[in-house]
Amino acid sequence: MKSRALAILALLFCSMPFATATAAPDGAQAVDEAWRKAIIANDLNAIMAVYAEDAVMWLPDAPEAKGQEAIRKSYADLLAANTVTGATLANTHYQTSGNLSVGWGDFTLTLSPKAEGNPVTLAGRFSVIARKEGGKWVYVVDHASAHPAPSTPR
Repeated sequence: MKSRALAILALLFCSMPFATATAAPDGAQAVDEAWRKAIIANDLNAIMAVYAEDAVMWLPDAPEAKGQEAIRKSYADLLAANTVTGATLANTHYQTSGNLSVGWGDFTLTLSPKAEGNPVTLAGRFSVIARKEGGKWVYVVDHASAHPAPSTPR
């Protein structure tokens, strides 16, 4: 009996890392990953699929985009002028409780201008709030800002 219990515990212990490693992202993390794939694909409809109808978006050096129509226009303008060639999220943190989830971290976005010009990499920090609607997670708040300039010694 004792060896059977030990065998069961050993089996459970050995399967735990596998189950943890294969768990799909949920909440804001799932939305961030869907957004990253959509932006790299330069797919405006896929980008918009991760935003709630009443979402609000704040981007660096841009006015508030409130609601799907304003958010769509912001992304349409970005994609009309550029091809997104890279997007990364790093130093990310996520917390989910019920139907709300938050995430924050650092981002980089690499753009190749469709007109003449060298590629540009934007970098900064982000925070998001996602809500589960109809079984699907979507952004309700998307906020990005540039990293502050390095402080100069006095």
